[in-house]
Amino acid sequence: MVVRRLLAVEESGVVSRLHVKVAAELAGVSERTVWRWLAEGRAGRMEARPRGDGFALSDALWAVLAEEGGNVSGLHRRIERAHADGGLEEWGVGRVPSLSTLQRVVLRDLRAGRVLEVARPSRNRVEASRYERVLADLKLQRAGEGLPVVDAVSEVPAVAEPDEGKTGPSRGGVRLFVPGARVVSTAGVAAVVEAAGHTVAARGIGCVFGEPGVGKTVAVQQSLHLLPDRVPVWRAVVGVKPGLPQMRASLLDALGLAAGSLSHRAQSADRALGEALRRPGVLFLDDVQRLSPPLLDYLRLLWDEPGTAAALLLCGAGAERVIARAPALRSRVLTWHQVPGLDQERLAETLAMFHDVWEGVEPADVGWADATVARGNFRTWAKITSHVYALSKRGRDVRVDRVLIEQACARLGPYP
Repeated sequence: MVVRRLLAVEESGVVSRLHVKVAAELAGVSERTVWRWLAEGRAGRMEARPRGDGFALSDALWAVLAEEGGNVSGLHRRIERAHADGGLEEWGVGRVPSLSTLQRVVLRDLRAGRVLEVARPSRNRVEASRYERVLADLKLQRAGEGLPVVDAVSEVPAVAEPDEGKTGPSRGGVRLFVPGARVVSTAGVAAVVEAAGHTVAARGIGCVFGEPGVGKTVAVQQSLHLLPDRVPVWRAVVGVKPGLPQMRASLLDALGLAAGSLSHRAQSADRALGEALRRPGVLFLDDVQRLSPPLLDYLRLLWDEPGTAAALLLCGAGAERVIARAPALRSRVLTWHQVPGLDQERLAETLAMFHDVWEGVEPADVGWADATVARGNFRTWAKITSHVYALSKRGRDVRVDRVLIEQACARLGPYP
C-alpha cells in the first residue's frame, strides 16, 4: 500500500525525501527500507512480504504490558516466567522473543496508533488534594480551591437541572429524554474527572474516547463543571467534514474572537488564536472523529506555539483512531482515557439515581434489559427510561416490571 501510494505520487510529480519520511513513519520502518521498496516497485516487484521476525503482540500481551506500566523489560521477564511455567500459549505466543525484538514491535505498534493504557484511576473517589497541589503550583486556583470530590455512588447525586424555556432536560447539549432525569456521578464519571483534571493542571492535551452513547460528553462536561471557577472553559463546535476556514472560525467563536472578520485571514486569525491560548484555560472539542489529519495537525501547530498555557481536551467515538492518523499530534497527547459502559454490578442502583421510575425495580429485570438491549450503553438506557416513564403514566399504580420493561425496549426498534 505504501509503495503504491508513492508510485502514484511519482506519476504526478517527484517523490521527495519528505514523502519517504512520512511513509516510513506510517509503516514503522526506516527511510532506507522505503527507498528499497520504491526501487523494487518501479521494477514491478510489489508483492507483500512478511517481516523477518514475524512477531506480533497479542491483545493479552498488550494488556500485560499495560499492567507493567509500559515497561518492555518487565513484559519480557513476564514472558520468560510464563514460558518456564508452561503458560506461554495462553497469551498467543509460540516462542520467547528477544528483548530487542520486543522493543521494536512495541515501538512499531505505538507508531501505528495502538493505545497503551497504563493509568489506574481510583474506582470510588477522586482525591481532590492530589490536584489541588498541581493546580496551585501552576497558579490556576485561588487559595482553598480544588477539584471537588466525586463519589462513585453518592447519596445526593449530581443533578443537571434544565434551564427555563428549554424543551427538555439536558447536560452540555446531551438530551436525557425524560423529565426528572439526573446526571449521576458514577465511577466512570469520576475517572474522567480525574483524567481531565490532571490534563488541565498540566496544560496538556487529553483524548477521551469510547463507543457511541457510553456517556463521554456527559462525563467531560461534568469534569469541566467541577474545575475551579478561575479556569475558563472554551467549547468549540466541530462541523461535519469541516475545512480549515470553518475550523478556524469555530475556534475563534469558542475563544470569543471576531470570527467574521478573521476566519478568512489566516495569518491574522492564527496570531489572534495564539495570543488567546496564552491564557490558562481549557479548550474542549467534541466529535473529534469528524476532523481530518491536516486539521488535527493545525491544532498541534497552535499548541506548539511558545507560551501556550491552555489545555486541549479532545472527545469523540473513534477519536483515538483519527488522532492515530496524525502522528505529530498523537505523540503530544498527555492523557488517553477510554470511557467504558455502565458498571453491571451497580446498574440497578445507578438507574435508581438516574430517575425515580427505577426505584424498587427488580435487579434481574434491569439485568435482562441490559443483556438483551442496552449492553451498558448510557444513551440506550436514557431512551429506555423515557419509554418506561411514559408507560408508567398510563394509569394509577402502574408497576414497573418485566412486562412493562419489555414493552419499553420493543419501542426502540432494531437499532437501539
